Parts: sequence; structure tokens; C-alpha cells
Amino acid sequence: MSAVYAIALGGNRRTRDGDPAATLRAALVRVGGVVAVSPVIVTPPLGPSTRRFANAAALIASDEPPPSLLARLKRVERAMGRRPGRRWGARPIDLDIILWSGGAWRSHGLTVPHAAFRQRRFVLEPLAVVAGDWRDPITGFRIRHLLARTARRR
Repeated sequence: MSAVYAIALGGNRRTRDGDPAATLRAALVRVGGVVAVSPVIVTPPLGPSTRRFANAAALIASDEPPPSLLARLKRVERAMGRRPGRRWGARPIDLDIILWSGGAWRSHGLTVPHAAFRQRRFVLEPLAVVAGDWRDPITGFRIRHLLARTARRR
């Protein structure tokens, strides 16, 4: 039986696939199993990058356990030009597992739910479009409630 994963996508550099929004769409084609996709939003960068980011969220179905899916996502990133570098710097593509239908997961190199997603409006806003009623297995809050909480903190 397939699990459903909530994936956050982001990028702020052009690739052979086009502008950052086109790159996000091309990444989803490579990942496959897409069940739902949010619209792309444009957000200011965190950290040292000066380029604005294109961000989106997608739900994908996969029979893979979280570490196997993460490895596949990292292969897609590398194939699309992602190279190790400065944290929060410019990048062509970033693919992160935010949630999965199996609840919480913790292993070396991977924690699901994603450790910082609750504070990141650029993740929560598109995620609320495709999975607004999905509950965070740690806090019990629905995604749309977590998004509302980030709006109150502004």
C-alpha cells in the first residue's frame, strides 16, 4: 500500500528547465507519483541569498520508506544541478520531505515531520493548499492552523 508524502519544493536559480517555477514543475515530473500540487509562490530568501525563491508543495504517493524516498529526492536534486554549498544560499532546486502518512519518522539524517516546517510560512502556505487538514503528528495541529499561527507572529 502506498504512503502519501508531503514534499516542499523550492529554488531560486534558472536551470535548463527554465526559471525557478519551471524547475519546480520539472522536478515533480522526475519524482513522479504526484497526487496534488500547490500553486507556486514567490518569497524573499532566508540567509545570504539575494534572489527570491519559488516555493510549492506537493503530495506524492510512493511505496518507498522515508529514507529511500529521501535518497531518490537527493538524486533528483543532483541531476538538476544542485551541488553542496553554503546553507540557505542560491540553489536550483530543494526537495524536502515535510510529512508522510505514516506519522513521525526518525533515523540518521532524516526526521519527519521536517524539524523547521512549523515556523516556515513559505512551506506552510503552499502546503495548506494541498493538505490543509493534515495533522502534524507531533503537535496535533492541522496545517491550516499552523499557517494561521505564523500569520499571528508577524
